[in-house]
Amino acid sequence: MKNFFQFEELGTNYRTEFIAGLTTFLSMAYILFVNPNTLALVGVEQLPDGVTRIDQGAVFTATALAAALGSIIMGVFAKYPIALAPGMGLNAFFAYTVVLSQGINWDKALAGVLVSGLIFIVLTVTGLREKVINAIPSNLKLSVGAGIGLFIAFIGFQNAGIIAGSDATLVQLGELSSPTTLLAIFGIVISVILLALGIKGGIFYGMIITSIVGMVAGLISPPSGGIGGVVGSVPSLTPTFGAAIEALPSILLSGDMWIVILTFLFVDFFDTAGTLVAVATQAGLMKNNKLPRAGRALFADSAATVVGAVAGTSTTTSYIESTAGVGAGGRSGFTAVVTGCFFLLALLFSPLLSVVTQEVTAPALIIVGVLMSSALKNIDWDYFEIAVPAFMTIIAMPLTYSIATGISIGFIFYPITMLLKGRGKEIHPIMYFLFFVFLAYFIFLS
Repeated sequence: MKNFFQFEELGTNYRTEFIAGLTTFLSMAYILFVNPNTLALVGVEQLPDGVTRIDQGAVFTATALAAALGSIIMGVFAKYPIALAPGMGLNAFFAYTVVLSQGINWDKALAGVLVSGLIFIVLTVTGLREKVINAIPSNLKLSVGAGIGLFIAFIGFQNAGIIAGSDATLVQLGELSSPTTLLAIFGIVISVILLALGIKGGIFYGMIITSIVGMVAGLISPPSGGIGGVVGSVPSLTPTFGAAIEALPSILLSGDMWIVILTFLFVDFFDTAGTLVAVATQAGLMKNNKLPRAGRALFADSAATVVGAVAGTSTTTSYIESTAGVGAGGRSGFTAVVTGCFFLLALLFSPLLSVVTQEVTAPALIIVGVLMSSALKNIDWDYFEIAVPAFMTIIAMPLTYSIATGISIGFIFYPITMLLKGRGKEIHPIMYFLFFVFLAYFIFLS
């Protein structure tokens, strides 16, 4: 085992790798409860006609399994200390844009995730990944990440009750005296304090503390069933398992679904690449500014997406929280294997789903939004031809309640502003192709 994971070469040992794996798990364990709430659209009473609500328990199991298998594959096959789980932002796009706004049922949305994962595998195996990554300018990649951050935070403020609807101004300040809103505000404050103090897993601990306070205050019903209301049987995957495969034939000729698939693919594409580079750099695993075994790492990521889609969850991707484990000394793939094993163990704690309400998960959405919005600082705002498409991408996501719309608008403006500034030679042919694709998308919508 030591030789397989190259402990001696990397200067690590079992104890260090175990602690690193546990640290990574605690830093990203919030996804076990946030993802089921998000995909099941908890708190949304009225769904579009013909749309049903995905089973929350099945999503919990699918989330844990996708995270466990994805992390173990990454650790054993690619040998990186990088853990995977259903991605924040992609789950919001799945639930709020595809299902809620576009009225596409969850099984067809899962089929879209499945297709994007299969395409990702093909792009990785054939080497086309690098060409597509190089074709899209870094400023647009950064603006997509920042825009998703604002969108997630906006959803969090809504779920918390801090922002409410208004007939006059569309949005307004919510009823802050509401007990559940006050609980969410408490959760935000606690999470901020923990993270500001540098406590690993601050988001997860913040959710636990907020849930306990909510139960003490009588705002949340204590968990029931199982052992002490905490440990219980693993929720069945039957409601979601294989639904993506069954729905596959119905989406392949749908223009709307191909835009959805393209968005799933695009966001996962660059989120994964950025995470791999960031974690590998921190761990000192980069060689000559290149990522060893990059193809294997990307294959592990795309394989996890396919497995997750079949099980019943949105796109599975590499987690930036893996840096917490690296910070604790993790250097080998054994760190990711340990994290994966903890996700398997977490399957026994499904009764806790009942106490993790939307007020409890709202702070996690807001904090993750803050972290993702940090990409704003790296955009070249001084160049108007860059600032316009970047800003349009960022602002359109929360205002239109759609990640796909934000990407589409930004990718339409980019070649226009660059051409008008005489920088047409800097535009890759793929960007022109995407310009016409997204333009056709808006024409089709109208």
